Amino acid sequence: MNTGRRLPSRGTAALLTAGALLLAPGTLPAQSVGVGWYSGSQATYFIFSAGVTRPVAPSISTTISGSWYQSQDGGGGLLGAGIDLNFWRGGRPGLYAVAGVGGGFGFSGADAFWASYSVGGGYDFRLFSAVGLGVEARWQGLTQGADEGVRVSVRLGGGMRRKSSTPSPTTPSASSAATAAPAGLTGTPQAMAVVETALGAMGAPYSWGGSSSNGFDCSGLIQYAYRAHGIALPRTSVDQAKQGAAVERELAVLAPGDILTFSSGAGGDKVSHVGLYLGGGEFIHSATNGVQKSVLSATDPYGKWWWDRWVGARRVIPA
Repeated sequence: MNTGRRLPSRGTAALLTAGALLLAPGTLPAQSVGVGWYSGSQATYFIFSAGVTRPVAPSISTTISGSWYQSQDGGGGLLGAGIDLNFWRGGRPGLYAVAGVGGGFGFSGADAFWASYSVGGGYDFRLFSAVGLGVEARWQGLTQGADEGVRVSVRLGGGMRRKSSTPSPTTPSASSAATAAPAGLTGTPQAMAVVETALGAMGAPYSWGGSSSNGFDCSGLIQYAYRAHGIALPRTSVDQAKQGAAVERELAVLAPGDILTFSSGAGGDKVSHVGLYLGGGEFIHSATNGVQKSVLSATDPYGKWWWDRWVGARRVIPA
C-alpha cells in the first residue's frame, strides 16, 4: 500500500480530544491533546494532535493545532499545523460554525508537502462542569490533485471555569452587586431595576441579533433591560455608545446601570461590544458563553482582557 505521499483523496476522520481550560472564567482559552484516525481510499492514518483555543471577539474564537498523521501500516507519516476560525462556539452547549486551513510535510517515504482548507459546523454538549463532548463535520479540500472529502470529528474536552476574584453568587441581586462595590456610586431605583432585569437573564444563550429571553447579543441584552422599564435604546452597540452622558473611565465614578463600551480594534476608535455595570467592578453582558457576569480588573487574568478593551461608559439614567 502506498504509505501516503499525499493525504487520502476522500475519507472520514474521527478525533478524540481531552482538554483542560486555562484562564477561564466564562470563556476559552483551552488547551487540548487528542488521538484519532483518518481513513481514505488510499491510506489510513492514526492522528495525534495538540492545540489551543482562544477568544478573539464575543462570538469568535481561534484554534491553533499541530497534528501527526502516522500511516496505519507503520510506513510514512505526515506532520502539519492548522488554524481554525470558530463562530458562536463557547464553553456552553450549542451549534457553531468553523472554517480552517492547514498544511505540512511528510516523512519516512511520505515526503510530499500538503495543504488543506475546510468549512463545516458542529455541536458542543456539556457532560460535566469541566468536561464537554462535541461532534463536528466538515467539507475539506486538499491541494494534492484538488481532492475533496468529508471529515467527521468527535471531541472530549474541558469546559471548566476558573472563579473570578470577585464572588458570583448563583442568584445575585442588584442590591448586593451595588453594595459590594469598594468605590463608586449607588444606582437610582430605576437604574437598579434595569440591572435586576438584566441579571434575570443570566444564562440565556448568545444569539446574533437576539434581544429576547430566547437569546441575546451584547446590545440586545442592554436594549431588553432598559426597554422593560420604559427606556428605548438603539439596537446596535455603536449607537448605544452615543446615548446618555459620557462617564469618566474610572471605576470610582461608575454607577450600576451605566453602559460600558468596549473596542477590539486598533486605537479603540470603534465600539464593538457593550455591557451593563453592576457595581463592585462587575458587569453583565452577552458574549460567547451567553449572558454572564465578568469583572473589570487590571490584574485578574480574564478581567484584564476586558479592562484593556474598555474604552468608555455612558449614563442613560442620571445618578
